[in-house]
Amino acid sequence: MNNRILITYATRTGSTAEVADAIGEVLASRGFVVDIKPMKEKPSLDRYNAVVLGSAIRLGSWLTEALDFIKENQARLNQIPTAIFTVHMLNTGDDENSRAARQAYINPVRQLITPEAEAFFAGNLDLAKLSFVDRVITKLVAAETGPKVGDFREWEKIRDWAHKVLE
Repeated sequence: MNNRILITYATRTGSTAEVADAIGEVLASRGFVVDIKPMKEKPSLDRYNAVVLGSAIRLGSWLTEALDFIKENQARLNQIPTAIFTVHMLNTGDDENSRAARQAYINPVRQLITPEAEAFFAGNLDLAKLSFVDRVITKLVAAETGPKVGDFREWEKIRDWAHKVLE
């Protein structure tokens, strides 16, 4: 049986790539052959029997390269088990407004594919890794919502999800 899984991601500062790596380590420990590649490389899905897609959030949405990748591979992604994860800095609470905002992040993804598993993980915001424009936007958002700079990734939560996904 082919037990190859592709983990592919879209990131701006590397935080989502590091989450993808952690998920890949767990899946490999479960006996899968795992390849981890950025979506910007446009990896082929031909050799895989499952895919895990991940994206950072920018301006309330998955990154454009992630949505483009899904559109280009929509037919295949709807034929094989597919899971998604989202790395974000806002709406991390357990209140109704936060949950609704997180669902809004992935509504465009759900219009294209039906993931069998979904997860939301808090990210890491390092201002030094952002472009000038992104730093300005981040500071404007922080003025409204309060500062949210630093590493908020919960590695145990990420690894727990990876132990259960694509069972």
